[in-house]
Amino acid sequence: MQNLVKVWKLGLMSYDTASKIQVAIARKHLDAMMKGLEENYDTLLLVEHKPVYTVGIRDETTKDEILRLRSLGAEFKKTNRGGLITFHGPGQLVAYPIINLKHYKTSVRWYVNNLEETVIKMCEELGIKANRSQHTGVWVDDNKIAAIGIHASRYVTTHGISLNCDNDLSWFDHIDPCGIDDMGVTSISKETGLDYSIEKAIPLFLKTFNHTFGCKCVDLEVPVQEQILNEVYSKLLTQNVAQ
Repeated sequence: MQNLVKVWKLGLMSYDTASKIQVAIARKHLDAMMKGLEENYDTLLLVEHKPVYTVGIRDETTKDEILRLRSLGAEFKKTNRGGLITFHGPGQLVAYPIINLKHYKTSVRWYVNNLEETVIKMCEELGIKANRSQHTGVWVDDNKIAAIGIHASRYVTTHGISLNCDNDLSWFDHIDPCGIDDMGVTSISKETGLDYSIEKAIPLFLKTFNHTFGCKCVDLEVPVQEQILNEVYSKLLTQNVAQ
């Protein structure tokens, strides 16, 4: 029987809010595991972020660099994912699978490989020859089309893939994406010569994700969405009052 993954299309959202939604869903996984319950909270978040530079656990960014990046009009956020600095912004499809790898295969390497394969197969259907390299992510020649950075706690995953669709690539000019200074970035729109929006990308992404992971994606129920959002916004309000 296919594993079921609930899909939540968040639209345009700040990095902080999406991060808190990830944490809330991951907590449901971990709480169920601690109680010995066989619950399936596997969820795939699809989101478009407002401009933000993010860094992983191997952060090497100086205070001056952070100030410079913020002066461009983007936020700067530290995260617990793997990898170094990258950029998220409008026109880029960001996919956060919050899944329990025990439902699939308890191997982080297998998981990252499948994330890469999802994008490679998607690009193949669009006539783009994408591949892996010695660096994590998906590449078209020497240009990265999708970045991957993940975190796993007791085999529950957070973070994920950022796929360049029709985003403004000039934001990457101000950094060495993922710490690689001699390679560039590209997008689906740039490679195909067509305007390829996130709205066009999502159905094909879900198709290849389903195929690669051998799962079935269905929409997350609206009442569950509302419950999680209420929890997240309640915590945000509490934090703001405390400050």
